[in-house]
Amino acid sequence: MLCATATDINHPFPCRINRERLTTLQVNLGYRCNQLCQHCHVDAGPHRTEMMDATTIVMIPEVLRVRRLTTLDLTGGAPELHSGFRELVTAARELGVRVIDRCNLSILLEPEQEDLAAFLAAAGVEINASLPCYSEANVDQQRGEGVFGKSITALRRLNALGYGREGSDLLLNLVYNPGGPFLPGNQQSLEDAYRRQLWDNFGIVFNHLLVFTNVPINRFAATLAAEDRLDDYLRLLVENRVEDNCRRVMCRNLLSVDWRGRLYDCDFNQQLDLPLPEDAPTRLDELLNYDPVAHPVATGQHCYACIAGQGSSCGGAL
Repeated sequence: MLCATATDINHPFPCRINRERLTTLQVNLGYRCNQLCQHCHVDAGPHRTEMMDATTIVMIPEVLRVRRLTTLDLTGGAPELHSGFRELVTAARELGVRVIDRCNLSILLEPEQEDLAAFLAAAGVEINASLPCYSEANVDQQRGEGVFGKSITALRRLNALGYGREGSDLLLNLVYNPGGPFLPGNQQSLEDAYRRQLWDNFGIVFNHLLVFTNVPINRFAATLAAEDRLDDYLRLLVENRVEDNCRRVMCRNLLSVDWRGRLYDCDFNQQLDLPLPEDAPTRLDELLNYDPVAHPVATGQHCYACIAGQGSSCGGAL
């Protein structure tokens, strides 16, 4: 896995972060995806075969129950492509757990997934949907030809089911990330622009826009390195650091689980294989008898992406 490295930049991460009460389990169900996006830090795509096994899937609701967690955050790849996705969602919702599906939208149009949107609505799943721009050219450049049109069709399908509509409990959040090595704009300003453009041009509504900063690891880092822009991007993150953002980063209350059932501080550390401290649990089943509260979080230079500017987390700007 390629991590951000810069030959003339060596700033140790300025914050010590200790985990607080664990509330969220973010689970990567596997790297298989129907898209092949340039910025993907997981390096997911149709060619990937890694998928979580049934034994680990069954363990997830038990950990949610024992640890009294409030949120299950499902990601991938395209998490919906896992054969156990719907059963897992149903089990978590029966426990009263909030379930987030990190959805690429085009998956809703794939063969054998035609009823997926209706399933998500019936289960009350919150959808965080990738839409890096309201421009067709920008989206297709970043996510693949034709993806924008499919995304619009999928969003209309979700709106028809009640997602994103005023008075509905079905939450539809859109996810923006920059199309290159620069910091995202102000989250509220971008949300206002998205809301206006999507309504005026397509009649689409949504709840919130979540703005992410691209983390320089894996496919995105490799692209920048090939273009000789990796050092400049890392320097941009370091120079725009806001240390107060360390108090609000997602890893304080979250643990990440990879497709093998191994535990990490966050999805980015998972991709870099940065382990938890030696005395911390390393596998999902160990959480049944162990509370990771107060453990230090492993950090590195890639973490500057989370504290630069307005900050960035799985819930958008900090």
